[in-house]
Amino acid sequence: MLTVLGLTMVAAFMVVIMARRATPIVALIAVPVVFGLLAGAGTGIGTMIVGGIEDLAPTAAMLFFAIIFFGVMIDVGLFDPVVRAVVRVVGEDPAKLVLGTAVLAGVVSLDGDGSTTFIVTTSALLPLYLKLGVSPVVLTVVAGLANGTMNILPWGGPTARAAAALKISPSDVFVPMIPSLVAGMIVVLAFAWHLGLMERKRLGSIVIRERVLSGVGAGGSGGTVGGDGADASVPPTGGTSDSALTAVAGAHGNPKLMWFNAALTVALLSVLTLDLLPIPVLFMIAAAIALAVNFPKVADQQEAITRHSTSIVSVVGMVFAAAVLTGVFKGTGMVDSVAAWVTGIIPSSMGPHLAVITGVLSIPFTFLMSNDAFYFGILPVLSETASHYGISAAEMARASITGQPFHMQSPLVPAILLLVALAGVGLADHHKKVLWRAFVVSIVMLVVGVLLGQIPF
Repeated sequence: MLTVLGLTMVAAFMVVIMARRATPIVALIAVPVVFGLLAGAGTGIGTMIVGGIEDLAPTAAMLFFAIIFFGVMIDVGLFDPVVRAVVRVVGEDPAKLVLGTAVLAGVVSLDGDGSTTFIVTTSALLPLYLKLGVSPVVLTVVAGLANGTMNILPWGGPTARAAAALKISPSDVFVPMIPSLVAGMIVVLAFAWHLGLMERKRLGSIVIRERVLSGVGAGGSGGTVGGDGADASVPPTGGTSDSALTAVAGAHGNPKLMWFNAALTVALLSVLTLDLLPIPVLFMIAAAIALAVNFPKVADQQEAITRHSTSIVSVVGMVFAAAVLTGVFKGTGMVDSVAAWVTGIIPSSMGPHLAVITGVLSIPFTFLMSNDAFYFGILPVLSETASHYGISAAEMARASITGQPFHMQSPLVPAILLLVALAGVGLADHHKKVLWRAFVVSIVMLVVGVLLGQIPF
């Protein structure tokens, strides 16, 4: 019963947001509460939700102060040189811009933190997307795919979890999967180029139409994303309003502090990888220093925070709303029931193929549940069963991380909520364009692993 309720709850949530029946925040709260009560949680549902909030509170704090910190860096023009460099490379070619997005997101993803990747990529490139009229949905799709593929890095989280759960070395898991990582990134770059070509064609059609239609200026019409049916609105193709380019580069703060801000940012990103302090604490300290140095007056500090309040409220609100779903999913025992069901439905005849089965299962299940639930709850059981068929723990771990490109698009991942919020994109619009592409990338990584013998078939 709990298995049916758990799977139905997640399916109902996805249907509600994809059909635009409710905002993600409303769906993340209402759907789990209904199903939690159906599961017999009663008044105990409050304790479950509070437990979920306690688990995600550090993440909410990290996102809160990360938005402030990088918002200040945008305000003072720290990323202006990056934008100018990209402009010189891509010119006004949407195809090159989208391809550059994939490259930039992939490079920044080397730090292992999705939130940092999305903040840097969006702050550097969103103004160009808006200026050229390229849909911000394309930015979120490409950045999400690149970061999801790079998420199998040993310090990114999933690989470390898989290794810890099976008591093996992370290097035994990751190093043999480098060819799969490369193949995945090639597919991401191919998707980026194709999306860029579609945007180039769409924008060219808009310009031609504007020239033909009398009385319609270059900046007078909008459009919708073409290609594969997403319906997110995009800005006009000509010109850019001050309100559209929210990255008011260099409009606030003291330009003389450029080198200080650059050093502070580099120091922050460097310390993040050393695990000296919890990430939320690092961002709190960095945000306080950035505000105090760049805006000595209290009124200016308050104004700087207020400028980014919309993003802060939407992102942190969704994180706490997601805590309702994770708290109910775990507290009612649904997650344990689903894990037991998954391991129980696999027939013994499929035992020799458990590694591939695990790779396939990692695609939907890391989307529907947290990485912790999958890697510490389901993977050890599957690995123990697979050992009877001569499949090593390392091979099972390698297969289990191939679903990460799909996992990173989950509404349970705070970083993806941050990405769509910063880009001003609806989560449903993002999912319509990204999910099937993420599925393809995951399958390619799994197939390459099998063909090269790193994952037994």
